[in-house]
Amino acid sequence: MPGFTTRPQLRGDFGMVASTHWLASATGMSLLERGGNAFDAAVGAGFTLQVVEPHLNGPGGEVPVVFQAAGSAPRVLCGQGVSPAAATIDAYAGMDRVPGSGVLAATVPGSFDAWMLLLRDHGTMTVRDVLDHAIGLAERGYPVLDRIAAAVEALAPVFSRHWTGSAAVYLPHGTAPRPGSRLRNPALAATYRRVVAEAESAGGGREAQIEAARRSWSRGFVAEAVGAFLSSPVPDGSGEPQRALLTAQDMADWSATYEDTVSVPHGSHTVHKTGPWGQGPTMLQQLRVAEALGTGRDVLDGVGADFVHRVTEAAKLAFADREAWYGDPDFVDVPLKELLGADYAARRAALVDDGRASMEQRPGRVGTRSPFEPPLYVPGQTPADRTTGEPTVRDAAGSGPAELRGDTCHVDVVDARGNMVSATPSGGWLSSSPLIPGLGFPLGTRAQMFWLDPASPNALAPRKRPRTTLSPTLVTREDGQAVLAIGTPGGDQQDQWTFTALLRILNGVEDLQEALDTPMFHTTAFPSSFHPRETVPGGLVVEPRVGEGVIDALRGRGHRVEVVEDWALGRLAAVARDPESGELRAAADARGVQGYAAGR
Repeated sequence: MPGFTTRPQLRGDFGMVASTHWLASATGMSLLERGGNAFDAAVGAGFTLQVVEPHLNGPGGEVPVVFQAAGSAPRVLCGQGVSPAAATIDAYAGMDRVPGSGVLAATVPGSFDAWMLLLRDHGTMTVRDVLDHAIGLAERGYPVLDRIAAAVEALAPVFSRHWTGSAAVYLPHGTAPRPGSRLRNPALAATYRRVVAEAESAGGGREAQIEAARRSWSRGFVAEAVGAFLSSPVPDGSGEPQRALLTAQDMADWSATYEDTVSVPHGSHTVHKTGPWGQGPTMLQQLRVAEALGTGRDVLDGVGADFVHRVTEAAKLAFADREAWYGDPDFVDVPLKELLGADYAARRAALVDDGRASMEQRPGRVGTRSPFEPPLYVPGQTPADRTTGEPTVRDAAGSGPAELRGDTCHVDVVDARGNMVSATPSGGWLSSSPLIPGLGFPLGTRAQMFWLDPASPNALAPRKRPRTTLSPTLVTREDGQAVLAIGTPGGDQQDQWTFTALLRILNGVEDLQEALDTPMFHTTAFPSSFHPRETVPGGLVVEPRVGEGVIDALRGRGHRVEVVEDWALGRLAAVARDPESGELRAAADARGVQGYAAGR
């Protein structure tokens, strides 16, 4: 019997786009209608998201992409910029963490080069084509959502007192824009218009123009403007001047790269994620433990107490391993083969007590190696910033007039040929640091995710990727063809909310919208990726639609349950393809009241 859905699942055979903002989905669909493929559509949607969701991502941020070009193997495109060459632990002497606000936490902006590389190697369109919609929205204005208005209102004291460049764009009349009004970013439009002009003036074909655009960004006027901006101290959110470590040379020395996916089989499918420089392998570990526990057998009966308990306990084990072992594999030896093995999963599953929630951090040993166990900060009460999003904190001292959560975006695309893309852009939020004069965007603060403890696999080091929470997902079937792309914003919660929806889809729920509308939950019983890296032993956040009986049963097993507002957890998007019939499907989460799918 069909379950409840908030809106219909889209079905067709031409192309599908699902994202966290309807204007990004419309951009992607427009490019498909004009003859572009899934990669063109994803790139155009990604640039649109930078304009219309500036509180969630921006050009100064990053993007991981998991994709499959029709007829080829799945791949990962790493658009996660690295730490500056000067970013040593000693450079943060006197601090217990990398601050979450200001330019001291900036890594190399990675999203632009990644989108351009994807366009060059797999797209069909030009730089002008994929930037056209973003430029138009930045010039003419885009609708201000309630969340943007609230973000700017919270940051207005910072902007007006310390970040005058941000105030010029986001406080156009000296006050925060009203919900429903329109907001423009002419400086960003001018930046991208200049990129297009320099690309086209380079002459040559499409690929030559894309290469010229990449040079304009990493070695040309953009990098020069970034370098000039950072040549003097820049105030953080409290007005304290910071001397940035990032330089124009850091931008020139880095480019996006391709790599193999990390994957595990699950039934007749294979699930593909990024490497352990992201948290993606935690989902693969959860899948392995789910198999050992038989979790998939009860998922179709709804979100019952047994299902929530087992998924939660498996997540605790996987995320304990994340802290213990995950980091940039170019710098540390991450034992992924062992962590994703069936034998290891069986040992981990044996730790799950069906009658009682664990209150401990239980990372696993791998061979003779001992896991890194970070010190735990346990707050006096469940902190609100673990329910959704990626916190951007004020400054190194924890002071300042506003503390605002950043967050993330997501986009999935599939076309009739079978090209499929899943991408999770993030970082470079309007709350992260001041807008750069003349460019119209701030730098990101992704270095805040590093530990300053050298024993951690995610310890800060020069030219290293921080272990992020960004986690797109691609699924292939036995013959290797991609059949599903799915993901969500949400920081540490990404591989929990997506996991719940994915289990339902892989175990027979054919309606994507039904899977996304499932009541969501997640655990907070492991260190947050963001300062103060709080841990809530036994912490379990649920939507009330799981039911009072389920909530009571979970509390009876010892879970420290926090019931949040309904429709509060997640902003999932998904697209699917049936290789036999050629039918395409798409859905987007009603949570957040802005994500939509488009297609035909």
